[in-house]
Amino acid sequence: MAGVSSRDLRLKPLEPSEFGEEARKLLGWTLQRVAALEGGSESAPRRPLNILRTLAQHPHLLGPFLGFAAALAGGALPRRSSELLALRAAWNCRSDFEWGHHVVYALAAGLSDDEIARIAAGPHAAGWSDGDALLLRAADELHRGHDVSEATWRALEAAYDVAQLVEIPFVVGQYTMLSMVANMTGVPLEEGLDDLPEAQVAI
Repeated sequence: MAGVSSRDLRLKPLEPSEFGEEARKLLGWTLQRVAALEGGSESAPRRPLNILRTLAQHPHLLGPFLGFAAALAGGALPRRSSELLALRAAWNCRSDFEWGHHVVYALAAGLSDDEIARIAAGPHAAGWSDGDALLLRAADELHRGHDVSEATWRALEAAYDVAQLVEIPFVVGQYTMLSMVANMTGVPLEEGLDDLPEAQVAI
């Protein structure tokens, strides 16, 4: 459960004392949002997530990003489906930070420990329902080729409404983007959260 070490830290997240007035308001509000994603967990952060403190280095982006993130968190897909997509995106991007946080969110959304561990094995692992395997396959195809195959599209089209179909690549793209930010800047994973599993699975 060790996050990025200090030697890997490329861009230090701002301390709350360094926030401007607008960032302080915006990031204070995120504490409630994160607590809701964690299912009201008592372990909810007492200060904004490290990645948000890193984003606070760019105040012009912070507000619009948080608005979009909130809209996506309350989107058309069931939370469980969103967390399957988010965790597979974090896995594909090898992001300890995004994986660690979304394990907590996924548990709150109804995924089991065994299911979360199986995400690293991908859509072809034994035990997935057809619907879960479809979402993982879509995440892999979007990661690999920035598109999905016709067969995957037809299967998704049969299972989801139009808004949900639009949302699927947004979810994968959101957590791919955040994984890139976390990986490139060396955002440290908070203590007590799970690291990315070690197994390497080709997609």
